[in-house]
Amino acid sequence: MSSTPSSTAFDRSISDYLERQRALGRAYVAEEDILHSLRDFIGAAGDCEVTLASFERWCASHEGLSGNVRRNRQRIARNWCLYRQRTVPSCFVPDLSRFPRPNSYKSPVIIAPAAIARMLAAAQAVRPTPDSALRPDVLRLATVLLYTAGLRRGELLRLQLGDINAKDAVLRIRESKFHKSRMVPLSKDAGVELRAYLRRRQQQWGLSAPTQPLLCHGTRHCHGYTGAGLSTGLMELVDSASVRGWDGRRPRVHDFRHSFAVQCLLRWYRQGADVQSNLPKLAMYMGHVSIVSTTYYLRWIPELAQVASERFEASFGNLVTDEVV
Repeated sequence: MSSTPSSTAFDRSISDYLERQRALGRAYVAEEDILHSLRDFIGAAGDCEVTLASFERWCASHEGLSGNVRRNRQRIARNWCLYRQRTVPSCFVPDLSRFPRPNSYKSPVIIAPAAIARMLAAAQAVRPTPDSALRPDVLRLATVLLYTAGLRRGELLRLQLGDINAKDAVLRIRESKFHKSRMVPLSKDAGVELRAYLRRRQQQWGLSAPTQPLLCHGTRHCHGYTGAGLSTGLMELVDSASVRGWDGRRPRVHDFRHSFAVQCLLRWYRQGADVQSNLPKLAMYMGHVSIVSTTYYLRWIPELAQVASERFEASFGNLVTDEVV
């Protein structure tokens, strides 16, 4: 894009907007790419300003994407335009009513412990490949950490050896979503799995630098997994173990995080714990800013309804009678 006064003003406005949003704790990496895409599209067309016509041409270039993705891109552009309008009152602001209608997102598949046990058994049957001698071990550990620690996929992939306290079974999650870092203690069984994997990893590659990835593949050298590579392996386990939801859908990788939260809630009910006072602890463990984000993961499933009903009956069942007042 040519360095015209208008493009310079666009760059400055976008830069100021991103700086403001990041100061609020937002990463805004994808948003930066989208705003630069809009800027470059307008510049390539020879336009000197965002207008209804230029904005709709930019939107039309995304026709091959889903409605939700297109709506999200247009919303990001609109938020920047609203910010810019504070200093340039005459600038164009897209109309929300012209955006694609949002499609409802599919509810997560909550994975039961028995299904995870089948996945772990399936991991044992995975055959190593010339490029990944520890592939069965990687997939097994990934399943354990995603399900028992509620990690995001990106958090798991970014784990380095220096982030691992194997003795105490504690993970250090660095600068994740909302720029939050946290310590994640693992369960006793997950700690056993972690230490077993580290022993096999050392046998394969020897002592490694603290900056080396926890999950890795390769022959002579250790290389980190990509998101697509790890997801493909996990979906193979899901299919081998016949893990499906009530409607036949197979779970997505992020559904492990949903399942972790629901299983925590279920465990607290069964233990007679104070669920409400434990929610802030769950939010901190999962790396959320507040319990508002955590409640998004708490789905009402039949098992949860049953234990909640049993607790209510134990506490207040004597107050419920068949007498008609």
